[in-house]
Amino acid sequence: MSISVALTWILFLALFPISFYWLRRAYRIIVKRDFSEVALKGGLPPPNAAKYAPYTAALNLIAGVIIVGTILLVVTATADYDTWSAIAGSTIWMKFIFDFIISRHARPIWGKKDEERTGS
Repeated sequence: MSISVALTWILFLALFPISFYWLRRAYRIIVKRDFSEVALKGGLPPPNAAKYAPYTAALNLIAGVIIVGTILLVVTATADYDTWSAIAGSTIWMKFIFDFIISRHARPIWGKKDEERTGS
């Protein structure tokens, strides 16, 4: 077995927990109204997490659905390796980038005093 086959299997099998985790986060935010995982920075949500919850929920839901769709493309053999790995890789990277953008936007470092940022 070559290394490329092993990496292909690792990528494909990793899609299952990734999609589960992202869809679970969307469920917790939308249904359970749990904002503890919204716009995290240093493992902590911002003081106004409810404001950024719709963006984080939408991001997790869209990315999770795309990954589930990618899994279905692989299982039904309707996409070749280059296509499904590009979809999966692009989705994973864009999810990380947009999560970073949301978390930094929730805590602006310009135009506010320290008291206004912390909520005290």
